[in-house]
Amino acid sequence: MSDTPIALTPVLTAHYAEEKSWTLENYLKHGGYAGLEKARSMEPGDITEAVKAAGIRGRGGAGFPTGLKWSFLPPDDGKPRYLAVNCDESEPGTCKDIPLIMANPHALIEGVAITCRAINCNHAFIYIRGEVAHAYNRLLTAIKEAEAAGLLGDLRIIAHAGAGAYICGEETALLDSLEGRRGHPRLKPPFPAVEGLYARPTVINNVETVAQVTTVLRQSPEWFATMGTEKSKGYGMFNLSGHVENPGLYEAPFGITARELLEMSGGIRKGHKLKFWSPGGSSTPFFTPDHLDVPLDYESVGAAGSMLGTRAMEFFDETTSVVRVVSRWTDFYQHESCGKCTPCREGTYWMKQIMHRLEAGKGMEGDIETLQDICHNIAGRSFCALGDASTSCVLSGIELFRDEFEAGYTTPAWELFPYEASAVFEEGGRS
Repeated sequence: MSDTPIALTPVLTAHYAEEKSWTLENYLKHGGYAGLEKARSMEPGDITEAVKAAGIRGRGGAGFPTGLKWSFLPPDDGKPRYLAVNCDESEPGTCKDIPLIMANPHALIEGVAITCRAINCNHAFIYIRGEVAHAYNRLLTAIKEAEAAGLLGDLRIIAHAGAGAYICGEETALLDSLEGRRGHPRLKPPFPAVEGLYARPTVINNVETVAQVTTVLRQSPEWFATMGTEKSKGYGMFNLSGHVENPGLYEAPFGITARELLEMSGGIRKGHKLKFWSPGGSSTPFFTPDHLDVPLDYESVGAAGSMLGTRAMEFFDETTSVVRVVSRWTDFYQHESCGKCTPCREGTYWMKQIMHRLEAGKGMEGDIETLQDICHNIAGRSFCALGDASTSCVLSGIELFRDEFEAGYTTPAWELFPYEASAVFEEGGRS
């Protein structure tokens, strides 16, 4: 990696601050839908090859090559095939897709139209969380604007509001929900590319992934590939939250470091120092200040022992109890477990019980070892990745801060960290 600091690269976020940035008028002013016009002059296979050449990887967390994913669809047989866009954004700390829809929805809609052209489909669904009614309404308005302007041709885009289940962020559970059933992950194979929505070939992509396809067609694959690293090309939105001076979205090429992003955000809040951080949301193992210079790309973060995920970077200073953070996140995963498989359904329940004991200073001998054993019986054995995700913060928390977990045998977390507790428990929390 070069010693030269990597600068921010506003692309999708370039016009967020403009008045009524979400309107079609504003989007067209900045060259909007030029990528779609270019795509219509290309053969579908050539669009896919351009996306492959750009090296776009899925921005929903898995990082799978986007063009390769499209190419898994079987040959067109003249029957329906679908695109489903995943905007079921709900993991703690993740907040990039909803802001994109609020500030720049036409980038997504144009990307949907280009993707549909590439995979030969004329029916797309954007699955968005029902709780974010403001974003859902803005998306509906943008779709109607594009339709009224004649930009979509015979393409039909449906914005579907989900019922609020984290599991529906798993692609096959999303498909079940779209079909009107309870969101449960499906057994794979068959994979969605072969048998997806309504048992027809289906591509499922994240909001940011689809929006970036727009920029590749508008600029060029070569332009996109000049940013980032050899295997993690391009740019992405890094969402900084927690104990930072200026939390928010920072768009930059892959390979930037957390130290550089922290400097751009004003650093950790004044008078405090960084204790630990999560590079990709609650589903990724913790990092410490020693990891601030790890390049933020899929390979480097993985080699350092964590995952880049959705780039939801949460920073915690020395006032924070690791046990309390892990306990809250375990509550989340237990609540959101769909219950389909035993390892996740039962494992997250017992992790929650033990974490509450440790948080309250009432831990029992062997609790830490039991937590580790539960995690090892969930990871790799649950029906989908939600189970694996639930174990990351527990195992890495114990590995990096075992002393705090051991203190949970005798001392409540809010006594060890009274500064943090003062803001939480005054409103009727645990006593």
